[in-house]
Amino acid sequence: MSEQTVLRANDLARYYPVKTGTFSPTQMLKALDGASFTLERGKTLAVVGESGCGKSTLARLVAMIEEPTSGAMVIDGEDIATADKQTLARLRPKVQIVFQDPYGSLNPRQRVGNALEEPLLVNTSLSKEERREQAHAIMTGVGLRPEHYDRYPHMFSGGQRQRIAIARSLMLKPDILVLDEPVSALDLSIQAQVLNLLTELQESMNLAFLFISHDLSVVRHIADEVMVMYLGRPVEHGPAKKVFSKPEHPYTKALLSATPVADPTRTSKRIVLKGELPSPIDPPTGCPFNPRCPDVIDKCRQTRPELKIGKRGVAIACHLVD
Repeated sequence: MSEQTVLRANDLARYYPVKTGTFSPTQMLKALDGASFTLERGKTLAVVGESGCGKSTLARLVAMIEEPTSGAMVIDGEDIATADKQTLARLRPKVQIVFQDPYGSLNPRQRVGNALEEPLLVNTSLSKEERREQAHAIMTGVGLRPEHYDRYPHMFSGGQRQRIAIARSLMLKPDILVLDEPVSALDLSIQAQVLNLLTELQESMNLAFLFISHDLSVVRHIADEVMVMYLGRPVEHGPAKKVFSKPEHPYTKALLSATPVADPTRTSKRIVLKGELPSPIDPPTGCPFNPRCPDVIDKCRQTRPELKIGKRGVAIACHLVD
């Protein structure tokens, strides 16, 4: 990996055994079924798609909360899929996660200062004064005041709680921040403040972001690269500007057509997808998107398209583009 690359994933997959009935055989739910990508210092990879497409599963794998079923994920020269417990313990501080619900990720009975110091208490040998000093420094960096140190989570607004969650994720000075819908529970004005804060922190700390979101207007603002997921697999992956300016996969076109545009003079045709997302336990034959695709052809129902890089430098999994 290059010096700027902090994570490289190759054909990453995560399956869950599921029983659909008492006497039925165990089936495999393919929540994530082959994702390849890299994370670079100072860059943001956004992962988008409908609920059930595998975004949050991917976030948990990158954060090392769960182990991949197959594939490789290399951090600091070590493949997470084959690493031992000591190696995983050394690598986990390099990747931190910020969840969608900040209140749910904080202990309501723990003061903010203690919550911030806890990662240092578990992972370092710093003294009490040194931990307190670092906690105050991080609080200042995310826009919190010193008097917030001794308060409890219920005393803060939603935006302030998310700032606390971000501060805690930065205590161990990670290389990668996994942001799982970090602003979707916030008001629009607060969303903008938190996004600007994340951008400033990324620049000052040279962080790599994996940004999970269903809100493409937010993704347009923050992402350097975009990976569009459908039923556990990437269907379009490339530079954000190219994907947003000229989407090529029918699913990406449908997602972007549903995104509001703040321009009263601009008209756009909404592409309405028919049907529901197929079950990841029993995906369709051929292209997983073929039952809902408005441009489907016979080949789509027979053969699954592979993700291939086109002339514009955007990878697309679609027979129509081929």
